[in-house]
Amino acid sequence: MTKVEENILVILSSPSGVGKTTLTKKIQQKYQSFKISVSHTTRPPRSNEVDGVDYHFTSKEKFEELIKTKKFYEYANIFENYYGTLKANVDEIIKKNDILFDIDWQGTKQLSKFKKLKLIKIFLITSNKRELKKRLLKRDQNTTAEIDKRFNSFDEDVKHWKDYDYIIINENLEVCFKQIESIIEYNKNLLSI
Repeated sequence: MTKVEENILVILSSPSGVGKTTLTKKIQQKYQSFKISVSHTTRPPRSNEVDGVDYHFTSKEKFEELIKTKKFYEYANIFENYYGTLKANVDEIIKKNDILFDIDWQGTKQLSKFKKLKLIKIFLITSNKRELKKRLLKRDQNTTAEIDKRFNSFDEDVKHWKDYDYIIINENLEVCFKQIESIIEYNKNLLSI
């Protein structure tokens, strides 16, 4: 079995504020084999974000050129900004590593069309909408208007849970992380049989 055949691609999706980015970073810290797929985006960087590490920040014109030339496995327009995963990046990383995707349901649907990709799709959710609102306010990264937009998209986001292999309620970060670890270990073991 080649290294590419042994490597897995794990998607974490959720409504904004559920904790997928935090969990993605925890997985990468624990498992040296995992690399995070760094998406391209047209949104401006937040104060703590680094170009090429958190995202590849690019112009709308450049992003649309990449769409036209079919360079993305997936892309979506979310809250008036584009986000997308370059084919070349994924195809290179998978040769040596497992890959983690921190993407939404739109991206998951598009990636699922590529049957050559062995995807493990995990959808994260909070126990209720009140908890989600509390988390969005607590993380203090968005304006009130952006928080309202993200909160209001919750109902649309959760309609797509059925497109995933696993659904996890993130009530406790450590418990949620352990559940994701179990899913990763199970799927890695399946490949080694």
